[in-house]
Amino acid sequence: MKLFKLQTLKSLWTLKPPNRTFHEHPRLLASDVYSQYESVRRGEQEIPEYFNFASDVLDKWSEIEKAGMRPSNPALWWINGQGEEVKWSFEELGFLSRKAANVLTQVCGLQKGQRIVVILPRIPEWWLVYVACMRAGVVIIPGISQLSAKDILYRLQASKAACIITDDTVAPAVDSVASECHFLKRKLIVSKGFREGWLNFTDLYKNQSPDHSCIKTRIQDSMSIFFTSGTTGSPKMTEHSQGSLGFRPLLSERYWLDSTPSDVVWSTADTGWILTSIASLFDPWVFGSCIFIHRLLQTESATILNTLCRFPIGTLVGVPTLFRMLVQSDLSNYKFMNLKYCMSGGEPLNPEVMEQWKSKTGLHIHEVYGQTETGIICSVFKGMKIKPRSMGKAAPLFDVQIIDKNANILPPGQQGEIAVRVKPIRPLGFFSEYVDNPKKTAESERGDFYVTGDRGIMDEDGYFQFIGRDDDIIISSGYRIGPFEVESALIEHPAVAEAAAVSSPDPLRGEVVKAFVVLSPTFSCSDLESLASDLQEHVKKTTAAYKYPRKVEFVQELPKTVTGKIKRNELRNKEWGRV
Repeated sequence: MKLFKLQTLKSLWTLKPPNRTFHEHPRLLASDVYSQYESVRRGEQEIPEYFNFASDVLDKWSEIEKAGMRPSNPALWWINGQGEEVKWSFEELGFLSRKAANVLTQVCGLQKGQRIVVILPRIPEWWLVYVACMRAGVVIIPGISQLSAKDILYRLQASKAACIITDDTVAPAVDSVASECHFLKRKLIVSKGFREGWLNFTDLYKNQSPDHSCIKTRIQDSMSIFFTSGTTGSPKMTEHSQGSLGFRPLLSERYWLDSTPSDVVWSTADTGWILTSIASLFDPWVFGSCIFIHRLLQTESATILNTLCRFPIGTLVGVPTLFRMLVQSDLSNYKFMNLKYCMSGGEPLNPEVMEQWKSKTGLHIHEVYGQTETGIICSVFKGMKIKPRSMGKAAPLFDVQIIDKNANILPPGQQGEIAVRVKPIRPLGFFSEYVDNPKKTAESERGDFYVTGDRGIMDEDGYFQFIGRDDDIIISSGYRIGPFEVESALIEHPAVAEAAAVSSPDPLRGEVVKAFVVLSPTFSCSDLESLASDLQEHVKKTTAAYKYPRKVEFVQELPKTVTGKIKRNELRNKEWGRV
């Protein structure tokens, strides 16, 4: 993996915004973690060969904290809405994560480069395990709690993970497939009780020694793997390095998040998404901010709004569904004393929602754009003019362009594919590769660019507007759903001969999955409404529940190309009234 050289960083330095101070707190001037990398950002020094986020960032903040040079703000602040609360300083986070790292290495025998699947809800242990993995050099593979047994089996087999950690809710699904996962050696459970065949992580880490030497990792060493949603086939493993996630924000001058050690940042994204890793771990902690977490058993407007009123949350990050839901409430009953910065990502946000939120709260919603492969590559930064339907400008470290099918850069105003330059030097912040899939890695590039698969337009001012996806990914409430998985589940039902899944408009979720189903000629049914419900339940049981088709239409045949491929675009255009 090629990294930025001196001249590359110097050229990117021209992308920085107008001059601003790095430190709102004067006592941090000499010791801020961020300031020690200023020479690298300015292109005066090359990116270091070795880097580990736990030792080079988190432990440094612990030292600053102990020296009394950081505001009295927790590093992690967790509540469950039922009276329970956890607050960890950076020092406490370091202490506990070293104990957790000893569980991974000494109890489970995990070594540098081995992989662990982590399927945990929004509980402190998720953050604890993530940091412990960094310390031990273990590659973490986050997964959402809604994964089915079939999904878990695929991820364990594809990743060859040596260990999995989850809770009581997901453990039965893991047990049902574990015998088919020959690389899986250890199962850890976060639980107050005992489960046969599992090691209790909660008990183990509390009893471990806090003495642990953080392993030395190169900046290009693998740190995390995220599974994509699987557009035309099975989900792909997207690998990120120590540099792409941990070091990247040190070079980005706080651009999109723009937090300080005094800030409290709350991201409501699911722990299995890369947005949580970025918005609720790496980027806030680079700047010594407090990460706020609510367990959120259910995402309800009243819970979100009351939390924003009760706690000193200054920054809120959520998917558009969150804001669409919140503006339907009577916001005049709520007073956000500390909230100053709202961000939305994962899918485009309706301009009407942005206008309603602004009129009811006085706050703008800043849109960000990115992918599992890239992290955030465009955003509306603080202080930028907000344009309706725009997702902002290219982030530092990224040369984002609109290109045609021949990788030619298109002029402003012309629609094309959103792409990021990756040659001659791959930008820091990018994924390393699709693991064990060099063909897909190569196919993601066209000429000198990585092609996102999304279509857009750039205006004369450098603002990007999202038009639509070139592929058939469905984004519902921020969840990226590949039609292949839905269709595969439907076809397993004896009533289904063929099926196609496409996006369909929805006022709350933005879009939902709609299934067009051709019935098997050997199957007869007089109650199609009941059959539709049966198919929905079947998909929920076969794959992750959030992927089920909320709309089902029975048709005689599906539109196809001459080679037999289903024309999903025709079905999608019909749903969105484009025909």
